Amino acid sequence: MASQGRRSSLPGRNPKNEGILSRVSNSISQSPILFQGRQVASDAAVVAKKLCKSTGRAAWMAGTTFLILIVPLIIEMDREQQMNELEMQHASLLGTPPQK
Repeated sequence: MASQGRRSSLPGRNPKNEGILSRVSNSISQSPILFQGRQVASDAAVVAKKLCKSTGRAAWMAGTTFLILIVPLIIEMDREQQMNELEMQHASLLGTPPQK
């Protein structure tokens, strides 16, 4: 009598409609570890988005500062170097010794 081939099922479940894979899948999807993992992933995405946004702002500030302050300085130094080379060339053509 004990081996009649009947399966015992959990109360409220229909054993004909739910297979082993769906039961395992349901138990995994309702796992607190999975919920916590999803929460951590979501938090990491929010932090990454904020980091990218603030990094973009910092890059914009650094770039505009470079264009406003450093580029004119580089242009002026190049102009000064060209003037010095021109004076050296004129001095050598006129026969005066170059000044150091």
